[in-house]
Amino acid sequence: MASVAGPSPRSRASSSWIVRTPHDNALLLLVVLVTVAFAWILAPFYGSLLWGTVFAILLTPMYRWLVCRFRNRHALAGATTLIVVVVVLILPLLFLMSSLTNEATRLYQMIQSGELNPGARMRTLFDALPSWLHDMLERQGVADFEAVQAQVSAAVRRLGQILASHLFNLGQHMLSFLVGLFVMLYLLYFLLRDGSGITRTITEAIPMRKDRLHALVSRFAVVVRATMKSNLVVALLQGTFGALIFFILGIRSPLLWGVLMAVLSLLPVVGSILVWLPAALYLMSIGSVGKGVVLLIYGFLVIGLVDNVVRPLIVGKDTSLPDYVVLISTLGGLALIGVNGFIVGPLVASMFVAAWDIYAAESRVSQTALDHGLRRSRRPED
Repeated sequence: MASVAGPSPRSRASSSWIVRTPHDNALLLLVVLVTVAFAWILAPFYGSLLWGTVFAILLTPMYRWLVCRFRNRHALAGATTLIVVVVVLILPLLFLMSSLTNEATRLYQMIQSGELNPGARMRTLFDALPSWLHDMLERQGVADFEAVQAQVSAAVRRLGQILASHLFNLGQHMLSFLVGLFVMLYLLYFLLRDGSGITRTITEAIPMRKDRLHALVSRFAVVVRATMKSNLVVALLQGTFGALIFFILGIRSPLLWGVLMAVLSLLPVVGSILVWLPAALYLMSIGSVGKGVVLLIYGFLVIGLVDNVVRPLIVGKDTSLPDYVVLISTLGGLALIGVNGFIVGPLVASMFVAAWDIYAAESRVSQTALDHGLRRSRRPED
């Protein structure tokens, strides 16, 4: 009498994700609840956690090189990496913030005292426009220069008030900033030292096929490195080149405009051109045609080409996103979570594209296998 075979080990393994006991469901509910509670506890430091993770991914190659140089002394390699971060990044950033605060405060005081009148400068620019452009503006109904002047002056004053309030808030929250900085550096040290074990523990706990999970994790690391390196290098170069040419041409507050160009360079398509192009047009409108032409040529040939040449070299074709996707995701990230959106927005967009690429590849493989099986089943019997 033939015995009835039980389920194979493979079928039992595959069904283990489907059949759950009440104890399994209770454990899953507990895991979800404590995870949400833990995320809620860490929410005040999400910026520190985010940047600590990002810098850990960026600095892992250097940390591993230091481990080899220090003969597997991980603590010494991690401490050396932190010292490099503080000396190369944190201290110059604090100095830049202090200098930027002084320049922004001085510029705001000049506007408030009337020493710098943006409305009058705009009137000078309008008066310098050619006659055909005047006629076109009149046909469009925007030739009321007094109204435009009043709107520009009011907008600049509002911008100055917002800037002053942010600077005041920065001073008020300096303690919170320093605490967040300490948390980031502290987390960075342990992520560098124990990052491999933490990643392995997390990936083992996620119920996903390991090849898919490995592809997503690899994609995440590659995108973080490429995005951060390209953004930092391009922002640093464009801000430095912009501040340098503004200083040479004698434009006031070159450091402030350089930082503004560096920040705007994070936005593709538009970027730093929003600063140097109006400045060049303004110089030409007040009679400094030579300076305006120099700034215009310099902007297109030096500042503008940095983004078109350097960014593709760093990012590469495999991790690049269309400019419109980067722009929309960056603006969306800024609107939702503030300055951290510069990194979170493009990262979410990249992971979105990566997840759909993996899903599409799996679908193509499944469809090919299905079509092959159908063709085999339709073959005539020999």
